[in-house]
Parts: sequence; C-alpha cells; structure tokens
Amino acid sequence: MTTVVAQGTFDILHPGHVHYLSDAASMGDELHVIVARGQNVTHKPDPILPDRQRREMVAALGVVDEAHLGHSEDIFVPIERIDPDVIVLGYDQHHDEDGLARALRARDIDCEIRRASARESEADELCSTGRIVERILERRC
Repeated sequence: MTTVVAQGTFDILHPGHVHYLSDAASMGDELHVIVARGQNVTHKPDPILPDRQRREMVAALGVVDEAHLGHSEDIFVPIERIDPDVIVLGYDQHHDEDGLARALRARDIDCEIRRASARESEADELCSTGRIVERILERRC
C-alpha cells in the first residue's frame, strides 16, 4: 500500500484544492491531508476559517482518507506519525523541494517528493482563496 501526504492551509475550499487533493490521491492508495494550523501560516494572510473547520471540510472530501491538523510547533510531527511513501506538494506551493528533502532525511523519513499538476481553469472560475476574498469584498462592500 502506498501512503500519500498532501498538506496546505485549505482556507475557503475551491476547485484548485479539489484538483490538488484528487491528483495527490491518484499517486497512491491512501491519502492523508495535513491542514496547517493558522498560527503556522506565515507566507500569506491568516486563514479566515478556524483550524478545526478547515480540517473538517477537507475530511469531507471523498478523495481524502484522513485529515489531520498540523502540529503547533513542529510541522514534521504528523509526517513522522503517518510515515508516508510520497509527499505531494501543490504545483504552486512555496516549498523548497531540496530543503524539504534534506529535512526529511535528517529525521530518517524516507519518502518521495512529487508536485501535483496545475489545474486548467475556466475563465470565470476562482481557484485562489485570495481571489475569492477579493470578489466577496468587491461585491459585498
């Protein structure tokens, strides 16, 4: 059995998230998703939705076998617990693949790192939480 891990913030689920997780699920037999805790999100604005709600939304997706909240202090704790064969990064996630590989080796975590494919978007489709928030502000404010 091939265990796959995908991770992200997953704030306001959109078709890009669904594509990423579907693509990740196709790379193995079991998909575990680690949902970042809001306090650990430093590369973009704080999530709008609470941690638990984002985890529950991800868990409700049919392609996800288990959804976990990330560790509050050490992002590698859930990865060590899950012991994946593959970690799938989103096609546009900010991670440094070489740095991640070194960190995994330093912790004796032996797994492959792959990138998910990009999703072909329709012209009117919003595949970004930031763009969804902008649209809400444009139309509601």
